[in-house]
Amino acid sequence: MPLLRWLGRLPLWFLHALGALLGWIAWAASPAYRRRLGANAALAGVAPTARRRAVGEAGRLTAELPRLWLRPAAAALADPVVWDGAERLDAWLGAGRGLVLLTPHLGSFEVAAQAYAERYGAAQPITVLYRPARKAWLRRLEETARARPGLATAPATLAGVRQLLRALKAGGTVGMLPDQVPPEGMGVWAPFFGRPAYTMTLAARLAQQSGAVLGMLWAERLPRGRGWIVHAQELADPPAAGADEAAAAAAINRSMEAVIRQCPAQYLWGYDRYKAPRAPRAAAA
Repeated sequence: MPLLRWLGRLPLWFLHALGALLGWIAWAASPAYRRRLGANAALAGVAPTARRRAVGEAGRLTAELPRLWLRPAAAALADPVVWDGAERLDAWLGAGRGLVLLTPHLGSFEVAAQAYAERYGAAQPITVLYRPARKAWLRRLEETARARPGLATAPATLAGVRQLLRALKAGGTVGMLPDQVPPEGMGVWAPFFGRPAYTMTLAARLAQQSGAVLGMLWAERLPRGRGWIVHAQELADPPAAGADEAAAAAAINRSMEAVIRQCPAQYLWGYDRYKAPRAPRAAAA
């Protein structure tokens, strides 16, 4: 932890430079990671230049975490955030129906939630679904670092799902990573860049059950540590009203593909998107 706190005090440009180096070290050291990153990116038709950039961007994603997680809970983001599409968020929030924000493994998904909480959390807090880490020390760090004013967390368990539904029915906002492989029983197999991927059904189900709006929120990392652009966008292919789980999951995957194609070098192609789901954790009462 002392090392992480020291890293958290370093400027963003240095952390991103260090992260790019670490990203290439990880790529060189792991044949399995190299194969997965290359295969996933090739499946999506990503150009070789963008694939190479994605190696460094994955390292930057990791290196910026101490700065994002370990600053005081009430402190604002220390680096510039520029908003693109804030008027859409204003309109969604003004509808008074609750809001489900989808954020793929693209750019800095930690920044997307924190930036929302800073700008809108006082009026409409956000509850973010997350998968608890298996290691106890990292799990404790996640729980404390992600809890901030206007930002709460819910574990990917049945208890966490109930927490999300309560937040939406109270008119709140929920955030989740729709391209994260959910636990067994919480998803369906749906195409993702042409290959079946186990895909969560939760986002569409929550919107249907609560009447919430579905939107997209993602943070693009700017070069040389200049901060981030946070994009609020409509889904390119929103699920049709009354669509079954498979059709809704396929529509959300198509929407993820569309936004990933906007910035393919910052997608986490090394994530094992096509793995089989693991058994769900026991739910708390």
